[in-house]
Amino acid sequence: MRHWAAATGRPVDRLAATAVTARAWEMLFAARETRPDWAEGLTPLDLDAEEQAHEQVLAERDPLPPRGQRQRAAAADAAHAAAEGDTAAATEALHRWAEIAREIPKPDAATLAACRHVAPLLVAGVLAVEENWAWNYTAALIAALDQRYRVDRQRGDWAELIEAIMRLRGEPDAVPPPSSPAAIEAAERGLGVALSEEFRAFLRTCDGLRADVVFPRLLGVADLTPAPAQGAGAVTISEPPVLTLWPSGEVTEDDDLFGRTVHPGIRSVLEEHLRLLEASEARLAEPGEQ
Repeated sequence: MRHWAAATGRPVDRLAATAVTARAWEMLFAARETRPDWAEGLTPLDLDAEEQAHEQVLAERDPLPPRGQRQRAAAADAAHAAAEGDTAAATEALHRWAEIAREIPKPDAATLAACRHVAPLLVAGVLAVEENWAWNYTAALIAALDQRYRVDRQRGDWAELIEAIMRLRGEPDAVPPPSSPAAIEAAERGLGVALSEEFRAFLRTCDGLRADVVFPRLLGVADLTPAPAQGAGAVTISEPPVLTLWPSGEVTEDDDLFGRTVHPGIRSVLEEHLRLLEASEARLAEPGEQ
């Protein structure tokens, strides 16, 4: 968490975006009888009120798919047994929850940890993982954060960035012309959203960008489309539609293999592309490489 805050510059409450997630953290803090320094950015919750609110969450199962319903039921069984002091029954329900979790790509761990009387069992290690798992997982996460939010990537102005990309692609004379402010404003009216200043700066430098072997085509103003399936105010900015611009200015990148990556903005996406082009060029320049 400390590394995430330092790497992204974002408040920790961004990772407690839902009531259930915030509740889960508070229940775990209480079970550990300590509140870490990085949690100062979170609002302390009334545990009694949160316990009552969570009972309603445990009872909400109809919108869930069958496996999700079974997992939610196991969490409820564990919560009620633990509240009654029946540790054996609670442990059995927790292991049932874990077996169902094997079948679910994103098991509902927050709802489980948010159970006030279950949190101490989790802290005690009832659902144990292999030794050193947490440290190894943390190391992988930190490496991913360093890759995604490196602060040393930004170089030059927009024109220099685009020119560097096209030069390494072997197309130095193929930089697309810029979009006009009037065209950008017309696109915003058609989309019904205001594009981020950073994305507008990109469009004022080049109106879209052709695809590369491993990089999608960035759409020009005439081709931008709303992405209501992603969320309110989201805009599809690439073809294929793997890149989405959000009202915050962030850009999400969806990959069938690696899942979703959140970039601070379109510049971060392009700087990462440039970095990969540079790495490829450096490898080809090594002696003996064909």
